[in-house]
Amino acid sequence: MAHSHDHGVSESTSGKRLFLTMMLNFLITITEIIGGLISGSLSLISDALHNFSDGIAIIISYIALKLNKRPKSAQYTFGLKRAEILAAIINSSTLIIISFFLLKEAYDRFFEPEVITGGLMMGVAAVGLAANIAGTLLLRKGSQSSMNLRSVYLHLLSDAVSSVAVIISGAAIYFYHVYWVDPLLTVLISLYILKESYEITKEALQVIMMASPEGIDLQEIEKVILQIPQVKNVHHVHLWRLDEHDIHFEAHVEVEDMPVSATGDILEKIQHELHEHFDISHVTVQFEQDQCDEKTLV
Repeated sequence: MAHSHDHGVSESTSGKRLFLTMMLNFLITITEIIGGLISGSLSLISDALHNFSDGIAIIISYIALKLNKRPKSAQYTFGLKRAEILAAIINSSTLIIISFFLLKEAYDRFFEPEVITGGLMMGVAAVGLAANIAGTLLLRKGSQSSMNLRSVYLHLLSDAVSSVAVIISGAAIYFYHVYWVDPLLTVLISLYILKESYEITKEALQVIMMASPEGIDLQEIEKVILQIPQVKNVHHVHLWRLDEHDIHFEAHVEVEDMPVSATGDILEKIQHELHEHFDISHVTVQFEQDQCDEKTLV
């Protein structure tokens, strides 16, 4: 059963936008690291590290985008559809490590505060904010149809939030000489990154571990299939996501005694119903007539 998918932005366009976004990220990373070292701002350095990790994430996402388009082969019969899922795991894991490092640094700064140049801190963060906004605009359209691009897009949005936080911190230091705001905002930014990274990692691992997609109830699938005439039982069901778009379903379906040629219509009905109700794109059914002793759903 063939299905067409409109991915909104072509691969070449997505690749170009990823490249431009990567260059912006690395440029602002260098600027923020230099500015952070000169001003003494930990939150500015944390924002720079976040930007750097996003630059690496963009590279990984770009490679995954290319691998995902490779055709199927005798060795990889599904193609390399999960390359982008692996990219998401790598990117989010890196962010988790960086977040814990920044939390430790912020903890140390609470007890040993350092003098920070608030004016320079605000200026550099403002440049970073502009670059992050430009990056989000470049990837906004593609993020609507690709989890890979969406993860990068969300990273850039979090960068923008980080830059705003750094500007606020710089203002507090410049006007009120409140230095504890810097490590405090570093903690808040790190916790936000941890939360986002956890969600991405959780979803990606669910795909890798072939978990049933959230929001799809196997009992509901069973009810839909059993409503089809001549279907008596559904058992040995497997449901998983191949990647972010394709949901696969396979099962043993017990039918009334009939020739094999007669099962074609039943298969088409099952495919249609599962696609309409659950957006399942690939259905594999083993028809049988009272063959399995154990007929549990899973």
